[in-house]
Amino acid sequence: MKILVVKLSSFGDILHALPSVAALKQHFNAEIHWTVHPAFASIVRCLACVDKVIEIAHPSKTRQYFRDLRMLHRLDEYDMVVDFQGLMKSALVARLARAKKRIGPSFAGEGSPLFYHALAGKKNRNRHAVEECYDTLRYLNVPVPAEPMYPLTLPQYALPKSDFEPAVRIAIAPVSRWVTKNWPAENFIKLAEKMERELNAAIYVVGGPGEKQLGDEIVAATKHGVNLCGVTSIAETMAALKQMNVLVSNDSGPMHMGVVTGIPVAVPFGPTSPLRTGPYGEGNLVVRANNCTPCRKRVCPKGTMECMTGISVDMMFDAVCKLLKR
Repeated sequence: MKILVVKLSSFGDILHALPSVAALKQHFNAEIHWTVHPAFASIVRCLACVDKVIEIAHPSKTRQYFRDLRMLHRLDEYDMVVDFQGLMKSALVARLARAKKRIGPSFAGEGSPLFYHALAGKKNRNRHAVEECYDTLRYLNVPVPAEPMYPLTLPQYALPKSDFEPAVRIAIAPVSRWVTKNWPAENFIKLAEKMERELNAAIYVVGGPGEKQLGDEIVAATKHGVNLCGVTSIAETMAALKQMNVLVSNDSGPMHMGVVTGIPVAVPFGPTSPLRTGPYGEGNLVVRANNCTPCRKRVCPKGTMECMTGISVDMMFDAVCKLLKR
């Protein structure tokens, strides 16, 4: 069987769909092709269950977008297209791929259901995004795995050498794409210093080139910290995370990267709901302030950011200690 997966963005959403795609490949012994925006193609290339990555430009790049859709339409016919995104832009991709069957997600919107042969169940958004993706498995009578599968193809990556022999290695991912999801930078700095001093921990800051300055500020508060921001590729970052004992991260792509690489994650959560987008599975800890409920806003309605500033350094330190004891 030849299956086309449509999940164009973003990092977290792609990794939420991974357990379902891995189950489809295993059950049907399928050849899996995955359509994705170029900005996120590198992470799909790390997924061991994917045989071919097809880049589709973002609709804002109109000419290239339609060129890519024409290219997709000229490919051989698929046995099935599975859209895990449920937006108009993803439904157009699903429709223009030649396929015997097109399945959309239960939560499909923006008129996208018009482009599918079927939806994978009834809409229920009061659950984690991974569980929503499992609807497709249930619709196709594919057994839902007892434990999610995260098959990865990662390079060998050697952490920078140091004379320091730590008791534990702890990664920090201090930036998300929403300002309201960012725990204060000064708190990450204080936490890094505290973890090195009290836990004899080696601190590694991970992120993209845009986080390099903050990474420098965090490692400057430590004696042996290492800033990997902008140094490692996505695949190398995940390879580095596999060598950590704990990851401390905002609600961001690296948080989900920690989950799929199998290390426990401690997350300060503010405007978003951990029920839907938190670190999936047991063995992780979400830390919240008690004075605010999720607003799902990119700009704080109160102007105070109290849902994040109310999470203290000691609260996050205690969460890390609990994960290390486990």
